Amino acid sequence: MNLTNLKDNFFPTVFAVALLIIIMVLSNPVFAQQSAFDKLKQRFDEGEIFHAEFQHRYIDSYTQDTVSNKGSIWVGEDKYKVRTQNQSVVVDGETSMVFDDSRNRVILSKYEPTEDDFAPSRILNGADSTYTIESQERHDGKIFINLVSEDPFAVFQKVEITLNTDLEPLRIFAKDQADNLITTSFKEGRFIAPEQGMFNLDYPEGAEIVDMRNQP
Repeated sequence: MNLTNLKDNFFPTVFAVALLIIIMVLSNPVFAQQSAFDKLKQRFDEGEIFHAEFQHRYIDSYTQDTVSNKGSIWVGEDKYKVRTQNQSVVVDGETSMVFDDSRNRVILSKYEPTEDDFAPSRILNGADSTYTIESQERHDGKIFINLVSEDPFAVFQKVEITLNTDLEPLRIFAKDQADNLITTSFKEGRFIAPEQGMFNLDYPEGAEIVDMRNQP
């Protein structure tokens, strides 16, 4: 699944996964001296789920076309769910499940992190050297972290993260290697305890089911 497919077909998932990446990158030992990030990592290690309403905007650097969307996200240590008005996406670490409301269709596929441009492993394999902290500041009750990368194979060349003092993400801005601009703002974000069925995919009876998990 490349960036084009994500933008065109699975657009709402981009920053849910990017959020996972940023959290996991910041929990890497290179940041171990930062107690704030240790605390953030611990919340996920203990199974807490970050839940928020989000507003997302993608600006194509070539055409300047802008795509906007909003919805809800749930992000755990190794899974996530994104729900918008017309689409729901759930990844549980093994299976990717997508419900397209406009087509009343569910697509099930085996989740392969190595084929996902935004999989945590893509960054974690070289997190020590791929991203560096350009700056980090605390003011006005917020934490601002700027990450940069000169690696041409990194997903993003620049990432700006804004957290509140409870280490809950407020905004993530990124510029990818094609200079596309991706911004997601989070509202009413909070860490919550996991609940049974939280990462189930909801869809109506009679929806078409396309199961691609056994295809070569």
